[in-house]
Amino acid sequence: MLPFSLGRDEDKLNYITQYLKAVGMFRDFNDSSQDPDFTEVVELDLSTVVSCCSGPKRPQDKVAVTDMKKDFESCLGAKQGFKGFQVAPKHQTVSASFEYNGKEYKLSHGSVVIAAITSCTNTSNPSVMLGAGLLAKRAVQQGLSMKPYIKTSLSPGSGVVTYYLKESGVMDYLSQLGFEVVGYGCMTCIGNSGPLPEPVVEAITQNDLVAVGILSGNRNFEGRVHPNTRANYLASPLLVIAYAIAGTVCIDFETEPLGINPQGKKIFLRDIWPSRHEIQEVEREHVIPVMFKEVYEKIEKVNERWNELNSPSDKLYTWNPKSTYIKSPPFFDNLTIDLQPPKSITDAYVLLNLGDSVTTDHISPAGNIARNSPAARYLTGRGLTPREFNSYGSRRGNDAVMARGTFANIRLFNKFLNKQAPQTLHIPSEETLDVFDAAERYHQAGLPLLILAGKEYGSGSSRDWAAKGPFLLGIKAVLAESYERIHRSNLVGMGVFPLEYLPGDTAESLGLTGRERYTVVIPEKLTPRMIVDIKLDTGKTVKARMRFDTDVELTYFLNGGILNYMIRKMLEK
Repeated sequence: MLPFSLGRDEDKLNYITQYLKAVGMFRDFNDSSQDPDFTEVVELDLSTVVSCCSGPKRPQDKVAVTDMKKDFESCLGAKQGFKGFQVAPKHQTVSASFEYNGKEYKLSHGSVVIAAITSCTNTSNPSVMLGAGLLAKRAVQQGLSMKPYIKTSLSPGSGVVTYYLKESGVMDYLSQLGFEVVGYGCMTCIGNSGPLPEPVVEAITQNDLVAVGILSGNRNFEGRVHPNTRANYLASPLLVIAYAIAGTVCIDFETEPLGINPQGKKIFLRDIWPSRHEIQEVEREHVIPVMFKEVYEKIEKVNERWNELNSPSDKLYTWNPKSTYIKSPPFFDNLTIDLQPPKSITDAYVLLNLGDSVTTDHISPAGNIARNSPAARYLTGRGLTPREFNSYGSRRGNDAVMARGTFANIRLFNKFLNKQAPQTLHIPSEETLDVFDAAERYHQAGLPLLILAGKEYGSGSSRDWAAKGPFLLGIKAVLAESYERIHRSNLVGMGVFPLEYLPGDTAESLGLTGRERYTVVIPEKLTPRMIVDIKLDTGKTVKARMRFDTDVELTYFLNGGILNYMIRKMLEK
């Protein structure tokens, strides 16, 4: 059977096969003569592979499970950063008691408050999902349970997952531990876990605890998963359940038990961990082609409410001025048919002075809309209550919300303030304001804006609003030490200058404080990767490279971005 053949009819299979052969991509894996020639072969000693998580703030920061307890404890006292929370030594042993459903519980640094088996990628892997189910089954049979205040969820990437979990008999055990199916698609990984119980939130905030989210997702950047979980670790579905049962990441699974059962027996992770052979046997028996066929054949029929929706037949979209979800964006408001020559950026103020690894989640968060945020004030003004705010991700069709949500991440570290907050310094008045409010003040005064940043600006998930949002705030350029590849391209696509320090230069080495006013001198004739002068109001001039890397990118920029370019191309026809 071909790997892509599940549930597809013969005509489609023949069509795909003919196409793959025509473009030279069809391969018989049993024929070694068809093996590709690789430019480099990397060998991996499988005996060196160990169980790992990643975190507490970035997916690339690997932590061996055997080192989790030690690593988290070292992060507590380390300087504020990717691996540090800067908790004072005398506060590292703090704990907080609270009451939940009539019983008293205790939280401390490292306590797990969110446990989510989530993400369309990991939850579409039958081996790890069935492994999690078997682990849950053994945990329940051994008498283990979870703290009821931990917010648990199971959000598979496909209905087939639910099917084989039920057929294999493990779904009931997952449910008993609290891992009920809450939906399909992006959930906790994108910040859609919803609120934690109020007593839990109070215990965390009043005692400044570093609470933990553990999830099988792909991203764990600061402020993304939940505003009350400062530490977030990515783990396999099996380890999500293990840490949830333990209730903390401050545990050494080799020497400490997950819990003690009603009979007083200590139960260790090794006592309930399923073998590879067990998982494979269940997978062979219960993950079968007919499941995929049955689920996907019904995909267009099962949602009656969706099928009953009336869709207009108009060729042009009819904007509803009352909608708070979809709004006509202002991207083409000043579009002219003819190209305008590029203009220098004159006397720009720095809106934000940022450090390294500012992610797209810092720039344009997708999750919770805080009740005291500019976006919340906008929605309240439109007659909505906090429970109707939904998330930034759900409102990305409304530029008024998304502009107000730009740089609204509570974990954004701004050097102007020397702390984490979705705020900045409005330099002319010396007032500390929400980022959007400061940008509005500059806009009303007709003043252009610029951002200073360190290495890897725009890292993380590719997100179009991380470029659209800054454009709407009036940001004309970003001056950074380096960029994430896709985000740099997205900035170009919105007509924002991506400027890069020359090798060896940084804001610190050049003595830039961010309080200067910046004039970026743009020549009439632009070429890819050219070096330009940036003149400061202090009389100093620094040089930077314009990161338009290709002629195509330069064309997009000269059109004011890719959207304007496409409109002009359409008008030519």
